[in-house]
Amino acid sequence: MTNIEKAKNNFLEKENYLSKYASTSSKAIRLVEESSDIRTPYFRDIDRIIHSLSYTRYIGKTQVYSFKDNDHISKRMIHVQLVSKISRTICRALNLNEDLCEAIALGHDIGHTPLGHSGEAMLNDISQKELGEAFSHNVQSVRELMYVDNNGKGINLTIQVLDGIFCHNGEMLCEIYKPMKKTKEDFLTEYRKSYKNIKASKKYTPMTLEGCIVRISDIVAYIGRDIEDAINLGTFKREYMPKDITSILGSTNKEIVNTIILDIIENSINKPYIKMSKEVFNALLKLKKFNYKEIYSKSLTKEEYNYYKNGMEIIYNVYLNAIKNNDKKNIIYKIFLNNQNKNYNDNTNDKRKVIDFISGMTDNMFLKEIKKYQK
Repeated sequence: MTNIEKAKNNFLEKENYLSKYASTSSKAIRLVEESSDIRTPYFRDIDRIIHSLSYTRYIGKTQVYSFKDNDHISKRMIHVQLVSKISRTICRALNLNEDLCEAIALGHDIGHTPLGHSGEAMLNDISQKELGEAFSHNVQSVRELMYVDNNGKGINLTIQVLDGIFCHNGEMLCEIYKPMKKTKEDFLTEYRKSYKNIKASKKYTPMTLEGCIVRISDIVAYIGRDIEDAINLGTFKREYMPKDITSILGSTNKEIVNTIILDIIENSINKPYIKMSKEVFNALLKLKKFNYKEIYSKSLTKEEYNYYKNGMEIIYNVYLNAIKNNDKKNIIYKIFLNNQNKNYNDNTNDKRKVIDFISGMTDNMFLKEIKKYQK
């Protein structure tokens, strides 16, 4: 046995001790089959995601608050790292596949727009009007990784990772998460259907327990951290938090994260599902509703929202006209279309190209572009 073969066995060795409910390498299905190297499939997917240009742009994207003069406010990159750490903590405690959890977590928000969920709503309005199709960040994350990144070639991830990203939606809270068996064709069918039904895209269930862990970890990662951000900005005070919530979950991000993680572990170990106690689930559900009312709905003023929405509509039409007129001097060609392969450029609807471009923008690039064209 060569040293390389020994190294490959070292990667696989720990999988012999995983739970019977874990997703092992032998179960991995790649979108397009290819030769392996010393890395296990999900470990390889982690590498592909963190080396992608889409991942690089996380650092300039909104979590909740945009354009705030405070270096301690979370960006999308921080959120993604928190989801990764929380999901791996739960995963290790349950003896599941940490590499799969990490890959899903690191890729789950790749398709998020500038301005976070506000930008997502704006781009959905454009997509519905222009294409008759829904736009949601979880679906766009899959599209980005399959068809847009790597100059239009995609990065050929495993179906388990893509499915976990697709089904991660942290806005849909459940008391219990049970994985659903799927084939490659099942996953692709759900993905295609999601363009026609935005509500359905939020309700699909992951095919692995690791995907279920990332889905709940998404909520755990943002729910308390967003409160800390609001406090740091001076728009919220900790004492505003309802006592019936803090008495169960705690009032700081540290307490909230610790409480929920331990509760999930307590109720999920050696089980074929991921579960919270009814008490913690109900408190988390109340906190989520509270955050939407007191934090998320106030992250942009009505005037700010309308300004950005109008700006997004303007640049959408500017870029679409540039494509129609073959204006190679426009930025959509300079930094996007000129770098995409022939298959992408020849077979992608022009309106979809513009939506891909805008969804991939960082906050600062988006603001620069709308200022250029707004009168």
